[in-house]
Amino acid sequence: MKWEIVIGLETHAQLSTKSKMFSGAATAFGAAPNTQACAVDIALPGVLPVANRDAVEKAVRFGLAVNGNTAVNINRRSIFARKNYFYPDLPKGYQISQYETPIVKGGSITIFVEGSEKTVRLTRAHLEEDAGKSLHESFHDSTAIDLNRAGTPLLEIVSEPDLRSAQEAVAYAKALHALVRWIDICDGNMQEGSFRCDANVSVRPAGSDKLGTRCEIKNLNSFRFLERAIEFEAKRQIGILEDGGKIDQETRLYDSDRDETRSMRTKEEAHDYRYFPDPDLLPLEVSEKWISEIKTSITSLPATRKAEFLSVGLSPQQVSLLTSDRETSTFAARTFAGSSAPVLLANLITGLLSEKLNEENLEITQSRITPERLQALALRMSDGTLSSKMAKEVFDAMWAGEGEPDAIIAKRGLKQISDSSELERICDQVIAANPRQVEDYCAGKEKAFNSLIGQAMKLTKGKANPQQVTEILKRKLAG
Repeated sequence: MKWEIVIGLETHAQLSTKSKMFSGAATAFGAAPNTQACAVDIALPGVLPVANRDAVEKAVRFGLAVNGNTAVNINRRSIFARKNYFYPDLPKGYQISQYETPIVKGGSITIFVEGSEKTVRLTRAHLEEDAGKSLHESFHDSTAIDLNRAGTPLLEIVSEPDLRSAQEAVAYAKALHALVRWIDICDGNMQEGSFRCDANVSVRPAGSDKLGTRCEIKNLNSFRFLERAIEFEAKRQIGILEDGGKIDQETRLYDSDRDETRSMRTKEEAHDYRYFPDPDLLPLEVSEKWISEIKTSITSLPATRKAEFLSVGLSPQQVSLLTSDRETSTFAARTFAGSSAPVLLANLITGLLSEKLNEENLEITQSRITPERLQALALRMSDGTLSSKMAKEVFDAMWAGEGEPDAIIAKRGLKQISDSSELERICDQVIAANPRQVEDYCAGKEKAFNSLIGQAMKLTKGKANPQQVTEILKRKLAG
């Protein structure tokens, strides 16, 4: 039997506010345990929560971004609810979240997988507070509790079960990660827990429209772990079903050391949490005036920039790389401005420039080569002045601070030979000096032709236009 994997993701994006969701305590990462937990966070008697305006604004910003900068999916009136469960790192015995009426409903994210475009629908996005953290590793036979994270503002983004492979799930998570960073609502730092995913995975017979029993894999904090966890879980479920067993709905954890998922607890249903409106918090009301102000502050969106880049001939893969964050997108747009060679420029950005930035652990905003100089380099490649090998030498010199491309070309004598009469003479010389290779090529040995090209490049110290040399040699040897 052929099986189809069905995946939906629940993503927790920590909102980049200076204070917590319902208190004035700081949210900075790395503080000593329990030094950023105030009376509200630790649930002392008599304290009252107050919603963080900045967190609400960031949620609205997200709602606009996933609906083409329109506000149709933003609830003007949403409700905070208590999600009741008991765990050591949850001081109140409940988490303040949103249930029946979230701040954002619907929306979509567009992804590219293997050259194809797919739209992933969103169910909702709601505001909530984070729990604290249980620490096990450093304490023998005991667990310590750090409440610094308790109350940290989160936006939980829930997708519809539209994903059909681990690769699609990763593409969606990466697109969402890029978006929340682009619109400046989350720093996206997965190592610090600012962006983490829960994957709901089920399988069903191919062609069936009935959903299988799902298992939820919690707290996946890297794209690699997300992919591996889904792949393992899908194989596990298929194996059970093919052996005649049934899938138990449960919450599972991914063990990266063993590359496997394992059972954590029986999966709860919504009614198990006994949701009810929080009596300490008024309904959250978002005015049309406020939405309009937030909308005005959004100057660009990834979808708009992607459309622009696709329209000038870039591949979906190039577009995905160049719109991975707002800084890269801005650099690329500046580089393409007024140029007739955007594809070549995109190759330079995703190739030579990306390699240098990675080598030196730099952000694109720290590039030692400006968009204008990169455009000048591409011009000299397009007009035949530089071969790709020469262009790399000029690029390295530019990176080292040697100035403009034309100055480097003149200083180093780097100019590709494209004069047809000179190349004709060189090819005649190569043919006369290498009768054995000519004979082998005429006998059908293609490798001999590469040797002849190599001889021509050697004679010209690498300055001959290789495409022209190839064309001239083929013409002469065909005669």
